[in-house]
Amino acid sequence: MKLPRRHFLQLTAGAAVLPAVSQFGWAQTYPTRPVHLIVGYAPGGGNDIVARQMGQWLSQRTGQSFIIENRPGAATNIATEAVVNAAPDGYTLLLSGLPNAINATLYDHLNFDFIRDIAPVASVAATTLVMVVNPSFSAKTVLEFIAFARTNRGAVNMATDGNGSVPHLAGELFKAMADVSMLNVPYRGTSPSIAALLGGQVQVFFASLPGSIEFIRAGKLRALGVTAAARSNVLPDIPTIGEFVHGYEASLWYGIAAPKKTPADLIDELNREINAGLADPQMRARFADLGSTPIPGSPADFGKLIADETEKWGKIIRAGNIKPE
Repeated sequence: MKLPRRHFLQLTAGAAVLPAVSQFGWAQTYPTRPVHLIVGYAPGGGNDIVARQMGQWLSQRTGQSFIIENRPGAATNIATEAVVNAAPDGYTLLLSGLPNAINATLYDHLNFDFIRDIAPVASVAATTLVMVVNPSFSAKTVLEFIAFARTNRGAVNMATDGNGSVPHLAGELFKAMADVSMLNVPYRGTSPSIAALLGGQVQVFFASLPGSIEFIRAGKLRALGVTAAARSNVLPDIPTIGEFVHGYEASLWYGIAAPKKTPADLIDELNREINAGLADPQMRARFADLGSTPIPGSPADFGKLIADETEKWGKIIRAGNIKPE
């Protein structure tokens, strides 16, 4: 199938172009019109970037546009509800992630049950958070930070992106597992949190890697540890927090989900094409540049990830009696 010239030019804009691929493996009946991939955040962030990478790949594989539709608000609940209520025909998909697993417990009265009302299609990628401090802070390692926080209880303020946000829960998990005291100071996003850390109003922030990497490289922030189970290829010299706090792990992850009752054969076809993208060298290089690791797998694998993460973070939310703002 030959792509329309305008769509082809959109897909090939920029320095890197995904290779031409065969489209004959796709069923003739899907997709016959544009597919909407809904993202619960504004353009430009990590979720949006991942969605656009995968949307471009799927567009090239099918010859149909995968349109990224940003519906920010209510901690992804607006976008999620839109997909839950969409027709189960494969033309409305959700860029899902860790906030969906968190929100299942954080919010008492959602109009949907994420596990019950969505169909997992495929996991896409995972990335780490980074535990960062101001370079003037005395602690230079995770162990030194733990010692300081235990000795100076009440003296450590932790910036977060708001109550129940991923940075907040990563910090709460650290508090519980390292037996330290940190006061949650919520801000409206990563940028004001980093500004507060740079200004000395807070002592620590569990920041997203894309949002903090340039500050770390410039020496404006000191990275003590990454939250993922393995070291990051972007920051290979920075240890994992789990090297000092056994069992600690908190990763951002992204995947694609569809409304419940979406036909299984359609989900399986989407899953195969997404996994093909995750195996493509150029796609893998792009994810590596973002500090992300592809996580290929079956729909069942993604469903298990969602269930496991929902249980894990539900325990932290209930133990800390955390409520949304």
